[in-house]
Parts: sequence; C-alpha cells; structure tokens
Amino acid sequence: MNALSRGEVESRTLQEALTVDFPTLLAHIAPAAKAPIWEKSIVRRMQQAAEAIGPKPAKALLRHPSDTVRGIAAYALMLNPNLTLARRLDALRRLADDAHFGVREWAWMAVRPHLVAQLPESIALLRPWVDSPSERIRRFAVEATRPRGVWCAHAGLLKAQPEMGLPLLEPLRADPAKYVQDSVANWLNDAAKSQPPFVLALCKRWRKESPLPATERICHRAQRSLRPTEPAVSGA
Repeated sequence: MNALSRGEVESRTLQEALTVDFPTLLAHIAPAAKAPIWEKSIVRRMQQAAEAIGPKPAKALLRHPSDTVRGIAAYALMLNPNLTLARRLDALRRLADDAHFGVREWAWMAVRPHLVAQLPESIALLRPWVDSPSERIRRFAVEATRPRGVWCAHAGLLKAQPEMGLPLLEPLRADPAKYVQDSVANWLNDAAKSQPPFVLALCKRWRKESPLPATERICHRAQRSLRPTEPAVSGA
C-alpha cells in the first residue's frame, strides 16, 4: 500500500486506486508543490493534485510508473487556458491509449468539460478517432461524449439531441471489441433515459442493416433501461 502512495507501482483495481494517500503521493512526485487542503472526492483530489503541479507537468509524469500520477498529468495538461480543443485532444491521446484502465478513465474525464462546452467541434474532432486501430482510442471517443456519463456532469445537449452523436456511434455499431461495444451500448442507454424513441428506432435500423452478433449485443444492452423489470417474488 505504501508503494502505491509513493507512486512506485500501479493499482490493480479501482479499490486499490481509491486507497492512494494523496499528500504522500504529491510529496513524492512534486516536493516543491504547495499541498492543498484535500477534499474527499477522488475526482477533486486528482484535480487538486494537478493544480498543485501546474499546467505544464514534467514529461516524466506522462510516463510515470504510477497510473494515478499519469491520471493527474492528464488533468494538469488541461489546465493550460491557451490550448485549443484540438490541441487538448492531441495532448491526451497517449493517455487515452494507456495500457492501464484507470489512466484511460482519467484522460476522458479530464477533457470532458471542454468537449461538452464545444459539442459540435468535439464530435467533428473525435470522428477520426473511431477509425483508429486501437480499441482504446475508439472507446475514448464514445465514452468521453456520453450524454450522462460516470463521475461527471451530464451533457444536456446530447440528452436532448442524442442524434448529434451519430457520427461517432454509426461506425462502431458492429465493432469487434467488447470494450467498445459496451461503451456504445452505455452511450445509448444514457440516451434512452431521456429520448427512448431515438434509441428504439436506431436499434431497429441497426439490427436490420447490420444483423451481426456485435450489433445485437450492443442493441440488447442499449435498451436495458427500457425493458420492464420483473416483479419480485414474495416468499411463502
């Protein structure tokens, strides 16, 4: 556990990542940084650590052995107010394709506020990402633009107009990677909570145009919130 907090090893699970002691970690990776009054939320602690490091993190942090440190570097990169949206995405691409699951999550969460603030441009910039040979990059483009998302603010415009996301979703409707399939399905499940007719119609069309196991899996998972729940069976 101490090795995790010193940034010497990667976490193996989310539960492990949540045990990292941020005061210890910051003291090891940036001894000169002023320590903040740490907040409880893990997302806020990542942001606070990034703010303590500043918008130009050392390049070594992008290749640091700790997944938490690489995630902090993602947030630090996004602090630069002079970056265009395109440059923000370029700066994060290596972290979006990181081998560690946690770093990939921190990468999209770090840039998401910028993406949501400029949705049409974001979708246009991310469109080439869904053609990437890397399933991690393809998944990033979808996960970062989910209408509701996880551990992040909702994207109100996408909740109201989910069809805006079709340039990212359509090319992935039969993606061979379950990692990508799950993200597409989760995106549509988010949309189904505010615009169920859109998801029903889209899945009907996809099943007709792309009668493949991958498409069926996506559509089945995408509509899980629309299926009636079975009543609980009472005991005798």
